Amino acid sequence: MGFPEKLSAHRKALCLTQQQMADKIGMHVSQYKRYESGASQPVIDVFRRIALALNVSADMLLFEPDERGPDDRLKLQFEAISQLDEKEREAVEIVITSILHMHDAKRWASQK
Repeated sequence: MGFPEKLSAHRKALCLTQQQMADKIGMHVSQYKRYESGASQPVIDVFRRIALALNVSADMLLFEPDERGPDDRLKLQFEAISQLDEKEREAVEIVITSILHMHDAKRWASQK
């Protein structure tokens, strides 16, 4: 489902008309209709207002559910990490950051 379809679906889920949505984000309804039809795409400021008005993340409007984010195995691990105390979570973050830095260093070294 593309942006126009997601935009329309989220608006309808809130029981808003196109006019009400346009009013909510401060634009003329004809321009809003162009977004839902796919004839036009909003600039970043308008996109931000749309996401806020719909009370959704920008990712929800742009990406498919599994297009971004961790796989199921990592989701379970992150869920487990969220149960740790503050110091333990900081330690996990340091380990992850260190591994990512090592990966980047290897990648940069191989490009030279």
